[in-house]
Amino acid sequence: MSLLRKKPPAILVLEDGSVYRGYAFASSGETLGEVVFNTGMTGYQEIITDPSYKGQIVTMTYPLIGNYGINPEDMESGGIHLEGFIVREYQPHPSNWRSRMTLKDFLELHGKLGVEDIDTRALTRRIRLEGAMRGIISTETADIDLLLSRVRAYPGLVGRDLIKEVTCKQPYRWKDGKQQALSSGGSAGLSRREQPLRVVVLDCGVKYNILRNLEILGCEVLVLPATAAGKEMLSYKPDGVLLSNGPGDPAALPYIVEATEYVLGKVPIFGICLGHQILGQALGGRTEKLKFGHHGVNQPVKNMRSGRIEITSQNHGFVVVPESLPDNLEKTYDNLNDRTSEGMCYESELAFSVQYHPEAAPGPHDVNYLFKKFVSLMETKRNKTDDSDH
Repeated sequence: MSLLRKKPPAILVLEDGSVYRGYAFASSGETLGEVVFNTGMTGYQEIITDPSYKGQIVTMTYPLIGNYGINPEDMESGGIHLEGFIVREYQPHPSNWRSRMTLKDFLELHGKLGVEDIDTRALTRRIRLEGAMRGIISTETADIDLLLSRVRAYPGLVGRDLIKEVTCKQPYRWKDGKQQALSSGGSAGLSRREQPLRVVVLDCGVKYNILRNLEILGCEVLVLPATAAGKEMLSYKPDGVLLSNGPGDPAALPYIVEATEYVLGKVPIFGICLGHQILGQALGGRTEKLKFGHHGVNQPVKNMRSGRIEITSQNHGFVVVPESLPDNLEKTYDNLNDRTSEGMCYESELAFSVQYHPEAAPGPHDVNYLFKKFVSLMETKRNKTDDSDH
């Protein structure tokens, strides 16, 4: 405890007036966001670099964080997107041959506040009972009334478009595990049958492991900003379109829904997390906010086709309302914790989606087969098109 007292005191205040006291182990200052908890025992680097956490302060339920450091291979984006990071106990001395930097140094490199010695069990229990709440972390003032007024003035996530803050600014090609200019490489000069399957990924905050999985399966991966219209997506002559994960309220994204409606039925579509919610809206459905969301790597879902139980990685605070979807749309997965929708398939429109993360990172690989399903759908569509051309 003597070491902790050398660090700046930090206060977390929730919108209901709850107060939690700890110490800043990385950076200082003040930050606002929706406070959520993640139940993963490992994977903190992937979590803090996941763009889907934009606008949120993340609490880790596992008590010891930082023990294996940070490395360049486990990045899920180009930086840190969450607003603040809360742990029970920070481990300042990584023990891992892959480590290149401490968690503290990584957070400070990106100007993000890290707080320890907060009772994360009590905090998680309050969120679990009362729901995700707006919160403020500060090392600058101990005036609770002042902090409470600031957090209650914070708009939260509902109705906010956070996608434009995390999407890429220009289209790019993902090749050899990194971003490349669209003008480099490609499949020019090859016949259609020789060309790799081309996937246009609509970047709503895409995780790198989605792109890695597509490349491993031999796809040519082109990533477009989330503002790309449907006509622009099709101008790249894709074999399929992937709607990525991303942060915030899906109901605040009518321009992405409109673009999806334009593409629907023309090429196969695969939606992941926010992409599932976008596809649901494009099919006439609506979304709603969960009480405290699903954030972790051990979420059980039931495959309604096979009856199998699969363990999934999840990170979302909104869901598609199944009753709002068309009757001829197949509901493919159910969450076994709260029975919320985890997937759907619209075979006549060559579209399917899941609410969870088949790319994991972090998490189990039970549902990694969905990328192969997407590839198979694109191959079938290409072969039918080629046959009709002859």
